[in-house]
Amino acid sequence: MSTSDNDFKKKKKTQYEEARTVRKIVFTVLTIAVIVIAAIGFSGYFYVKSALQPVDPSSDKTKKVEIPLGSTVSTIASTLEEADIIKNDTIFRYYVKFKNEHDFQAGEYELSPSMTLDEIIDNLKTGTVQKDPVITVTIPEGKTVEEIANIYSKRSSVSEKEFLEKVNDKEFVKDLIDAYPVILSDAILKEGIKAPLEGYLFAATYNFYTEDPSVDQIVHKMLDKTREVVVQYMDQFEAHNFSVHEAITMASLVENEATTFEDRQKIAGVFYNRMDEGMPLQTDPTVLYALGEHKEKVIYDYLEIDSPYNTYMYADLPIGPISNFAETSLEAVVKPVESDWLYFLAATDNGKIHYSKSLEEHNRKKAQYID
Repeated sequence: MSTSDNDFKKKKKTQYEEARTVRKIVFTVLTIAVIVIAAIGFSGYFYVKSALQPVDPSSDKTKKVEIPLGSTVSTIASTLEEADIIKNDTIFRYYVKFKNEHDFQAGEYELSPSMTLDEIIDNLKTGTVQKDPVITVTIPEGKTVEEIANIYSKRSSVSEKEFLEKVNDKEFVKDLIDAYPVILSDAILKEGIKAPLEGYLFAATYNFYTEDPSVDQIVHKMLDKTREVVVQYMDQFEAHNFSVHEAITMASLVENEATTFEDRQKIAGVFYNRMDEGMPLQTDPTVLYALGEHKEKVIYDYLEIDSPYNTYMYADLPIGPISNFAETSLEAVVKPVESDWLYFLAATDNGKIHYSKSLEEHNRKKAQYID
């Protein structure tokens, strides 16, 4: 046999061994991948199966669970998980969707950790609510934390002092930031902030099923509502390069400057235009908030108040909201009217708002419409 034949056979043998090694590696990798996928699949299966089971099948205890009026499935699921009635709120939401269940009723229910998901769903759909709300409190738009505290002091057993001490307690606020990371951030604890929860206690009607709700219960109920409203606009905040805190701050300014949705949209547009031009917003409600008391008219001396809320002294948005707001004010922030306007004023006689492109035009209208 010639040398070339030996070389050829050696080369073929080497190629065969290399191919066999590659096949072994591929087979090993595929086997491991299948095992991993199967393991994930089995663990996922058992995780879901476990989450569908009662929390404690042997329990003979019940818990009172309050489902507020207007609660979404997500809110209900979170409430049930927090009360240890279900194991996992996400699985519950998908289960409800899979079963095409709906028409859950608001109220206070007696539920047990031993109940199956179907039993819980049936109770929430057809169960008898134990009792009607004991207390109903309506919080109007444009109210400050102090005004909200006053309203609750008149409608519940919570005193104004107790309410304000609680909502201004930094440790309590830090716990709230952890509980509501979607809407609350460390921005509400910045130096200079007058009230951490200012603007975050949503304007709405709240039902309570106990005679003496705690400040903790009140605040959580109000923040639940704020979160429910705000999350709808999160993507639009990003489109305007706004954080949640900035968007809520802007909404509070718009709330205090106009009553109709159309004017709120126009004023939001004016604010954006002024910020783009590097101009201070110069909105009177921020001066009054910095002053800390109601005045019928803003005089020149007030404009020189050195406060991070004073939009005459400092450009851009104030350090935080100056009140709560209606959803239409928040919507106006993300859907402003585009214009060339840089100024606006409300006529003294009828409150109609007039807009101007220049200071000269603004001054002419001021002489015409302001007494």
